[in-house]
Amino acid sequence: MSLTKNLRPGGKFGLARGESRDPIGYAVAALTKVAQSDLIDRIGLRRTAEQAVFTVTRSGFRTVTAASRTFTRTGSAGTDGVRVPAAAAPGTFDLTPSEDEQMLVDVVGEFAAEVVRPAAAAADDACAAPEALLASSLEIGLPLLGVPESLGGISEERSAMAGTLVAEALSRGDMGLAVAALAPGAVATALSLWGSEQQQATYLPAFTGVDVPAAALALNEPTVLFDVLSPATTAVRDGDGFVLTGVKSQVPRGAEAELFVVGAELEGRPALFLVESGTDGLGVEGDPAMGIRAASMTRLSLDGVRIPAESLLGADDGSTYTDCVRLSRLAWCALAVGTGQAVLDYVTPYVKEREAFGEPVAHRQSVAFMVADMAIELQAMRLVTWKAASRAAAGKDFAREVSLARTLCADKGMRIGLDGVQLLGGHGYVKEHPVERWYRDLRAVGVMEGSVLV
Repeated sequence: MSLTKNLRPGGKFGLARGESRDPIGYAVAALTKVAQSDLIDRIGLRRTAEQAVFTVTRSGFRTVTAASRTFTRTGSAGTDGVRVPAAAAPGTFDLTPSEDEQMLVDVVGEFAAEVVRPAAAAADDACAAPEALLASSLEIGLPLLGVPESLGGISEERSAMAGTLVAEALSRGDMGLAVAALAPGAVATALSLWGSEQQQATYLPAFTGVDVPAAALALNEPTVLFDVLSPATTAVRDGDGFVLTGVKSQVPRGAEAELFVVGAELEGRPALFLVESGTDGLGVEGDPAMGIRAASMTRLSLDGVRIPAESLLGADDGSTYTDCVRLSRLAWCALAVGTGQAVLDYVTPYVKEREAFGEPVAHRQSVAFMVADMAIELQAMRLVTWKAASRAAAGKDFAREVSLARTLCADKGMRIGLDGVQLLGGHGYVKEHPVERWYRDLRAVGVMEGSVLV
């Protein structure tokens, strides 16, 4: 992956087309722009509360999907699209981020600390991400992470490792806002990994241009004992196309999304389909949950939605869908690691400063051991997640590694959130401190499917 390429043509963080800058120059320029921007002042409580979708927090909303732009189909439908090559194997077991990856993480980390974290509480209350924050996430190039350089993106090789690092850094600011910012990139990455020449030519230019559309990966469903590999949503061949019927839940920013990647069962096997928001039969309603509220979660209903044959994304034998699930779970693991780190960073100085019976509570072994256990489990989560990401980036089988990461992050991530609340005592239960929000967000790691992708 190269950071020397312009990340956002025409954007204030980008370079003119054809101009180049070394990675250090890009990082300094991006950080300077973030620091000088009045964005932080523009995403306060009042602006966020004025978002139209704040009604989700009450009785919810129900409407048709957003009007889609006109996506003009070009290219050959039966021709494979451009694929980025697998990352070169270093020959040694080393998960240290490359220089380019570390600089990208530094930029995103600064953005998370200076922009995302201050906006998180208000966004959680409003169930909506501030428009200015989302616009700024586009300017630092988040949707381009998984797009090949030849198609206007920044990936010279498989970007699973870079995407994992970015998701982790971004969620240290807030998991809900991270999901909202990463949602369009999930669709762009899916198109890059599995799209045909026609699909890439039709949709990717919108994601690499200035006016990036909201988009969403919809795999989750509101069914009891939901099995993501056996979706209840169905796709039936009908003439020269498909008819989709079902309901998808926890779809980020669904009310404004212009393009969806929907999971459905086709002839007994799961598959992915591209569905434009203007298609007849689509409906969306608010679907707020316990956590991840800033991502404006919605429920997408498909009532006999008719789509053309070329809307099938990737293979129809279940392999593409399975890869998508694994890469999505990897992204959720990265989000858990970032949020867990935020909890640890917050409670460590708190227990050192909070006094009880004349001394800091950190002097109590029960408190010190709990903080130490959080750090140990967090490091285990990070390493197993990075290992799965490195294998995915190298084009190796990573099914076992991502399963281990998912189990560990869902279990220990939830424990870190619970211990964080416990360490703050009564303060852990009130919204004056952000740990209660992180606790609610971490609960999503074990139940969410889709939404994000690396």
